[in-house]
This record gives sequence, C-alpha cells and structure tokens, in this order.
Amino acid sequence: MPRGIPKLGFRKSRKSVTLPAESHDLASGPIAVATTETDEQIGVRLNRRFEALATMAAATVEGHARSLIVSGPPGLGKSYGVEQVLANCESKGYVAGTVKGFVRPTGLYKMLYQYRFENCVVVFDDADSVFGDEASLNLLKAACDTNEDRNISWMAETRMEDEDGFNVPRSFKFAGSVIFITNYDFDAAIARGHRLAPHFAAMVSRSHYLDLTLKTTRDYLVRIKQVVNENGMLRKEGHNAQTISEILAFIEENHSKLRELSLRLVKKISGIVKMSPNNWKDLVEQTCFRNSY
Repeated sequence: MPRGIPKLGFRKSRKSVTLPAESHDLASGPIAVATTETDEQIGVRLNRRFEALATMAAATVEGHARSLIVSGPPGLGKSYGVEQVLANCESKGYVAGTVKGFVRPTGLYKMLYQYRFENCVVVFDDADSVFGDEASLNLLKAACDTNEDRNISWMAETRMEDEDGFNVPRSFKFAGSVIFITNYDFDAAIARGHRLAPHFAAMVSRSHYLDLTLKTTRDYLVRIKQVVNENGMLRKEGHNAQTISEILAFIEENHSKLRELSLRLVKKISGIVKMSPNNWKDLVEQTCFRNSY
C-alpha cells in the first residue's frame, strides 16, 4: 500500500438506492432462445471475449486504460479472470483495492481517495449498488474522465475523517484506475431508456466496456464445457474422464430443471459425486433442481 493512504471513517452518510430490476440484471439467468451459431462458433466467440478480458484488465491495472466495465452473468468466470490479472500485477508493485457488496456514495469517495495514486486500481466486484445512485455515478464519472487531470469533489455536509481525526479533503486529484465487474447489461439498459440511461451512457463513453456475450442457454452450456474441458476444472478435483463426461451430459440433459447454470453449480455437483459416487444423480435432483410441486 502506498504511503499516505489513511484509514477512513464516517460520521454520517446519505441514503442510497439499489438499481431497479428493469436495468437488465444478468443474474436472472440465460435467455432460452434458439441460436444460429454452432457450439464451436459460440466457443470461439467466448474465448475471444475472455482473452480480451485478460488483456484489458491488465492494461487498466497498469494505467494504460483508466476504466474497464466487464458485464456478464454471475458464476461463469468474469471475477476469476480479473483476479488472475490482479495477482500477477500485484507482484509487479501495483496496488488493488476490491469492493464487494453494498456501497454508499461516501464509501465510494473513501475508496477513490485511498487508491488515488497512479499505481492503484479500485475493483468493484458485484458492487452494483454504485450504479443505482446518482451521487455515486457522478463520482465515478469524475474518476473515469478522459481529461488529463481528474478532480473528484465531495461538497456535502458529511464529514469524513481518518483514524487520527484529520478531515479528508473535500477535493483531490485521482490518478488511479477503476475496474467494474457487474451483472448489469449497460447496453440493454441504455436501449430501454432506463431513468439512469444518460449516466450509464456517460460511463460507457468514459470506459472500455466489455460485454462477455453470455446471454443464452447455449452460451452458458458452452462456457461451462470450456472451463471444464480446457481448464481442467474437474480433473483438478480428482475426477476421471468418464465421470467428467457423465457430469457434463447430466447438466446439459437437465439444464431446464436446474436452479442455475454456472461454474458454481459444477463445483456443487463435483462435491456430491465425491460424497456419493453411486447415488449422486438423485442427490443433485433433490438439492439442485427447482421444485416442481
């Protein structure tokens, strides 16, 4: 951590609102529609997107890009891809601060101030509440601006202090970079004319926006197969080729009954297979299928 970064506290803060459902939350699951692409074509498209994720995340951490927005559904590897890049870059002296969960505008201002230096990056991983508040969006637009000098200001009555009781300045120059890992489809929200669409458009304009194009059921299934077959996900957990084939076939055959399609699901099934090799399919039905009664 660079010198001079204080630990901050807040005396009070304003209310924040969560982003409404009509903003296209990709966490709602895949779209069950027909596609003209073959599985091979889908695989090529997804590989290109995840390769771009690694390249652009590294460029953002290193300061060659100021802001990156990665949009895609949960549980299919977008956070893991960024985490790999962060681990590599931190070994080179870059400093990352990661935020998960709910974030108020005051908390956002705090993070941007803490990581305001050139070798710093702030990562918002599934902290989508920052997109549901106009005050937060205005702070983010300032942090991601393309101007040579990015000045961020907080002129509200809220008092922010470091651990020694010194006031945090109401304005500072931000020289770091920002990565957003989000479930929200900004393009869809803008196209639908969401009430915050002008802010979303401004964020996309200031940032590199990478849509992982994971939309349909086939996209999800192909991505799962990619990670399992190409990255050795289940081999690393001790499963042989026959068992891996059976797990993938079971997921594809029953995808419409499963509560979710994700790599997390694959790990759940992997654990069940280890617990009960002879009865795992029945246990998966009992624990991972949606109730039909």
